Amino acid sequence: MDWLDALQALRAARTPAVIVTLALVRGHAPRNGGAKMVVAPGAVFGTVGGGNLEATAVDRARAMLSAGVAEPEVLTLTLSDKAVTEYGVQCCGGEVTMMLEPIRVTPGIAVFGIGHVGLELARILARHEVDLHLIDSRHEMLAAERIGVPGESGVFADAVARVHVTHAPVPESALAGLPAGSHVLVMTHDHVEDLAVIDMSLRLPPGPEGLASIGLIGSASKWARFRKKLGELGHAESELARVTTPIGIPEVGGKQPAVIAVSVAARLLQLIDEAATVEGSRD
Repeated sequence: MDWLDALQALRAARTPAVIVTLALVRGHAPRNGGAKMVVAPGAVFGTVGGGNLEATAVDRARAMLSAGVAEPEVLTLTLSDKAVTEYGVQCCGGEVTMMLEPIRVTPGIAVFGIGHVGLELARILARHEVDLHLIDSRHEMLAAERIGVPGESGVFADAVARVHVTHAPVPESALAGLPAGSHVLVMTHDHVEDLAVIDMSLRLPPGPEGLASIGLIGSASKWARFRKKLGELGHAESELARVTTPIGIPEVGGKQPAVIAVSVAARLLQLIDEAATVEGSRD
């Protein structure tokens, strides 16, 4: 499997990776400039020349994966018998500069309820590289004249995200179609729907195999009622701790939908970075 096929397969499997490219070669080296390989947590595809330079690149790439690094790095190695590293020497006589480019798993985000706050939140999240799922039981909330058509018109005409619009009369049923490790935000128009989505979300495992986070919009009194109901449905206190409510960054005040959306989006982006670091460390 070549590096491009490997990268596509890893992306489909939601596995993070690092692309290693021989960006610059001075003098003699085992491979010409432009050679590539892909380093995953448990495998390597392609080659940039073997030996010391490749082992060093693989080691650094896996350290980047463990740390959840998002920015590319440059690594320069001298291939000389006087340049001894942990992996021995390579006496080609040249010098190579490699670019290590991390490819993170595309985060999945599901917004249940595309009312005033949900729509404002979708506007913000659509400008990020995410799998964005917009779910509502009300068909009119998802009408093209209200939210536009992803990639064509309206709110999401210039979206960077992959936007999925789902009309679900039973909203909690949409949980089954989310990517593993998704972040769920619950803000429907109906507290009964909110409760049903939270209940089913808690029945999925936490982390990359289930849901990375569960957020619920609402007041302390709403959550007090929900805690009682969820307890009656069999959820232990330790499970209820998975639900974050209220959602957003406390320092961002205001009750206008756009302000709430900014607060929630900012906190969600923090959670995505935290999840990427934890996932890399686990791998």
